[in-house]
Amino acid sequence: MPAYLTPKSKFLVLGRAGMDFYADPPGAEAEHATRFTTALGGSSGNIAAGLARHGLSVSLLTCVSDDSVGRFVLNQLKAYGVATDHVRVLSGESRTSLAVTETRIENTQNTLYRNNASDLLMSEDQVLAVPYADFEALIVTGTALAANPSREAALRAMEHARRVGALVVIDLDYRPYSWPSAHEAAEVYRAAIESSDFVVGNDDEFAVVANGAHEDGRNLAASLGSSEKTIIYKLGERGSVVFSGDEPFETGIFKVEAIKPMGAGDAFMASLMASLAAEFSLKEAVLRGSAAAAMVVSKFGCAPAMPTPAELDAFLSNHSAPQS
Repeated sequence: MPAYLTPKSKFLVLGRAGMDFYADPPGAEAEHATRFTTALGGSSGNIAAGLARHGLSVSLLTCVSDDSVGRFVLNQLKAYGVATDHVRVLSGESRTSLAVTETRIENTQNTLYRNNASDLLMSEDQVLAVPYADFEALIVTGTALAANPSREAALRAMEHARRVGALVVIDLDYRPYSWPSAHEAAEVYRAAIESSDFVVGNDDEFAVVANGAHEDGRNLAASLGSSEKTIIYKLGERGSVVFSGDEPFETGIFKVEAIKPMGAGDAFMASLMASLAAEFSLKEAVLRGSAAAAMVVSKFGCAPAMPTPAELDAFLSNHSAPQS
């Protein structure tokens, strides 16, 4: 595990940020809601907000549309303390992602509008203009790999970040509806993993990358972890397995009363990376990531629910470590 992440580390997060519409009051179905509450959304937007809540320096690399939704996203990012120097505003007919979702556990409806998505129009010239030497880590979410020109741009960004010695992290974040086929996704993910130091994904996602069943995905994760990469293989309610060197270890989940299923993965990634930057061990960082995931699913919104270090410490002091 690279030892150069510190509390002064600067993070660059690449991928989608959008606007979330939550049916209000909590528990309401969207079609029966009397009002909606807005929040920053999108996997990369949430991760960036989570890192900023930890007091870290973080910038987002993406595109948004030149309209009210795009401006909402920019305003929200700035409010969280996320730098937007590398966010390109696009004129024309592309649109920033908009999600209409619900705060409830059973039969949750999440309607995502991503027609001609602005973030998938990120170009190679945009990523080449980034001063990668200014960052200690690049975090890429897999939705950025789903289509060109964003796919090639993201792969170039990973190459440039690794060349200057930054830690390159990928959250597989596989969304089948974004890809032409699982086979194409597997090929692209394998190329991205080759350029990464740290890979986070669930059992379904690793199975896709392995072009096989869950057992094939786990075997792939283990083999990658036996190299110089760190692999976090998530198992939902069964916790996660970390493959890093010769001794894999398991971590369970914290039991909480969840009010929604979304945001756990983004919270896990943000607090995992923030904890490593705070010089916690890998085991401690994974545990803190798991705690953040539990906190976010038990609160309203995703970005608004991202914990500060003090909130995370308070949660950990009141909850026993989960059993794997």
